[in-house]
Amino acid sequence: MRLFLDACIDPRVSEAFSGHEVRTAVELGWQRLKDNALVAVVQDRFDVLVTADQGFEHQQNLKTLRFGLLILHVQRNKVEFYRPLFGQMQAAVARIKPGEVIHIYGTPGA
Repeated sequence: MRLFLDACIDPRVSEAFSGHEVRTAVELGWQRLKDNALVAVVQDRFDVLVTADQGFEHQQNLKTLRFGLLILHVQRNKVEFYRPLFGQMQAAVARIKPGEVIHIYGTPGA
């Protein structure tokens, strides 16, 4: 799978996805793109967009997306808050379909 980590995700989250091709917004110079422009460049290059942007799914026509959307909800954008979710994230990536949204929630206060 080809995964894209949005600028709002700690790039060290890529550790969760060994065996997959993972690129980050900063690495590609896309960190300043607005959501609509980001969708256009991600559309045919990636299978999954990983973000913490909770409004993303409401701003897009999900039926037209050719990638899955994985939305992570953690208390802080630090890799240690994501690590307990790595198993859930891996399982979600394995089953996500284009245009589908999967939310994964961290433990409050963790």
